Amino acid sequence: MNYEDFKTIVLDRRSVRNFTEQEVAAEDIREIIDCARYAPSDTNSQTWQFIAIRNKEKIKQIEQLTWDQLHLRAAAAEEKGLSREARLLVKSFGPYATAFSDAPVLIICLATPYASKFRERIFDPIALVDDHVWAEEGIKSSCLASQNLMLAAHARGLATCPMTGPVLLAQDQIREYLAIPEECQINMVIALGHPQERPGKLARKEIDEILQIID
Repeated sequence: MNYEDFKTIVLDRRSVRNFTEQEVAAEDIREIIDCARYAPSDTNSQTWQFIAIRNKEKIKQIEQLTWDQLHLRAAAAEEKGLSREARLLVKSFGPYATAFSDAPVLIICLATPYASKFRERIFDPIALVDDHVWAEEGIKSSCLASQNLMLAAHARGLATCPMTGPVLLAQDQIREYLAIPEECQINMVIALGHPQERPGKLARKEIDEILQIID
């Protein structure tokens, strides 16, 4: 593949929230996870796992768990006199956070504990950093794998949409529902399916706004 072909994949990828009813084959899922697992990770720790849910009832249940928690947060905001914010949470953020509900597949992206010979032999004995830093290391590597996953899905003719809303609202409930081990962090969820739409390209910051070159 030349650079222009690669750039086309990157630039043409979109976050898609409307999917056809066509099922996603298990082989397609395995192929994109195969690409995900070749992402770089700190000391090759490979701090990622994925749960691919094709059962529509389970996806709907995760949607319901998210809505239930959202309404609880809205009610709490109402009690504090934040009625406008409570309404916006339900009407604006709610549909945005649950846009995975009609996807044929919902992928739960997990970050597993960071472990390496450097941490065991050097970092932990000298208390190099607090434990929460190692949790962040797991998230960083998991995010790299998730980006591989989404680009691979696009190249395979599928579409994705990464979302953190369900994690922000209902992480504990999702963890219990799917029996996710306590040591695994829920990083994000990714809707996956055959696209029913092709959203337009969103504006991006100019290169000079985000780049500093130091010679």
